[in-house]
Amino acid sequence: MPELIEVEVYRRLADRAVGRRIDAVEAPDDWFLKGGLTPNVVEGALTGATITGTDRIGKLLLVHLDGDRPELGLRFGMTGRLALDGEAPITDLEYGSKRDLPEWDRFALVLDGGARLRMADPRRLGGVELDPPVEALGPDAWTITLAQLRTALGTSTAPLKARLLDQSKIAGLGNLLVDETLWRAGLDPARPTRSLADAEVKALARRIRSTVTALFDRGGSHTGDLQAARHRESTCPRDGAPLQRRTIGGRTTYSCPVHQR
Repeated sequence: MPELIEVEVYRRLADRAVGRRIDAVEAPDDWFLKGGLTPNVVEGALTGATITGTDRIGKLLLVHLDGDRPELGLRFGMTGRLALDGEAPITDLEYGSKRDLPEWDRFALVLDGGARLRMADPRRLGGVELDPPVEALGPDAWTITLAQLRTALGTSTAPLKARLLDQSKIAGLGNLLVDETLWRAGLDPARPTRSLADAEVKALARRIRSTVTALFDRGGSHTGDLQAARHRESTCPRDGAPLQRRTIGGRTTYSCPVHQR
């Protein structure tokens, strides 16, 4: 699934379109346009614009345009992929198909010269927005500071995993990254958030950043050390104990009852 690591890969691909003019917009799926957008509105807002830059906040990819044009926001859900002129840096997502069918194309920018910056999404869980509400997102997980993490955790009684998955508190972490981070940090995902001692919060801040970096260097959110053991009747790769499989924060969760406390 696209978590912040995959969206950063998409951002770097989209960055290659900086300086290009948008000659046309393809928006064949009304459902994929969010915030009351229609194909006519998005075409009128984007056609003729020049791409001036890209950004990423958590799982949200931002495309900046010249003049007083709105900002384009792209969200990828669980199975969204991005391609530029036929090049797709990610073709295999954890919960997505390896196929690339034309009917899965949900949105595209046709650039000068004929290149296409194209979004495909088999399950239609992503979306396109103009001027997305970035203020609703928490700090980006890859660069989160200790002070920001303390604020995000607060005094919540929610399970730690649920708090880390809350994009309004910390942006970018999904199911795989949270499980891997907590497994590496030795923290039980079901613990009440406010039960963490200050030393544990400090260690967690470092572990979030280091886990994202390590898995980015490996090639994706699905490359964690815990990943191969994410199935029933599996054992912990660290100490061999039977893993727990629970639903926490609405997501299937794997953790070790021995070293995660």
